[in-house]
Amino acid sequence: MRENLKISVLGAGAWGTTIANLLSEKGFKVTIWAKEREVAKNINERSENNIFLKGIRLSKNLKASNDLKEALSSEIIINAIPTQYIRTALKKYSRYLKDAYILSLSKGIELNTFERPSEILSDITGKDIYVLSGPNFAVEIARKKPAATTIAGKDHKTRKMFQEILSTDYFRVYENDDIIGTEIGGAIKNVVAIAAGMSDALNLGYNTKAALITRGLNEIRKLGKKLGAKDITFLGLSGIGDLILTCNSSISRNYSVGYKIGEGVNPLKLISSMKQVAEGVKTAKALNKLTQKLSIEMPISREVYLVIYKNKKPQKALKSLMTRTLKSEF
Repeated sequence: MRENLKISVLGAGAWGTTIANLLSEKGFKVTIWAKEREVAKNINERSENNIFLKGIRLSKNLKASNDLKEALSSEIIINAIPTQYIRTALKKYSRYLKDAYILSLSKGIELNTFERPSEILSDITGKDIYVLSGPNFAVEIARKKPAATTIAGKDHKTRKMFQEILSTDYFRVYENDDIIGTEIGGAIKNVVAIAAGMSDALNLGYNTKAALITRGLNEIRKLGKKLGAKDITFLGLSGIGDLILTCNSSISRNYSVGYKIGEGVNPLKLISSMKQVAEGVKTAKALNKLTQKLSIEMPISREVYLVIYKNKKPQKALKSLMTRTLKSEF
């Protein structure tokens, strides 16, 4: 793999910055696009991103830019723009993406279109898109704590290329061909994590959490299979792996949102005050419409939507889940 390979990362949040730094430290020529001028200046002048990845010293080789057109002049484009903003940010620059390989780090479902990040990017570029997803907290990987992830996409040769580019002795990258399942797992686990945060704030205990994660996985599988995913994917890193991680740590923005809601904080006021995006919030809204369209029952996801957008109390949401009609598990 050529070390002079030009790579651009779009989005300078915690995850985009972590991946850009990992690649810079491997010797690649990396530009990270930051929407915020202060973030780009901080990276270029101090080798830090104190807004989104505080306390991490970045490679001096990493270059930041506020010019999106400039950032798109690379052979490989890695998208880390939050799902709901991808189309708006990139649509008018589609011609600059035609010759690049594209990998997406985003997780979620777009409101109104119900499209996954790879589908949004494919709409814009007309290209095959590849995705990376797994149980990956940015700050832990930035501190070089061992982690694993998976890359999904159509062409095996391209998956292997991305696998080799991103793998290090602390970041182990697998690959698979199920892009639908990989993205569905990464999107819906954020909604379940909001429920998990509420559960912990209400001090409901370990039995409750185990049931929530298990039935949450069932909802992920149900939607994934309806959309054409492979069932085995949900037993992997982007499925149960990411779900367990996100439902069990305050590092997760989605879990933290749920926890604060469980403590009594108004959901919409909380969300409007956040600097970083908790993808599960908008995904819950998209899911509510999508499940109705597909006639799929996803009760945990539905209750999360009702708590966030319809002022339902978490305790009442719990009662609704526990008093549903009795049925077979499988």
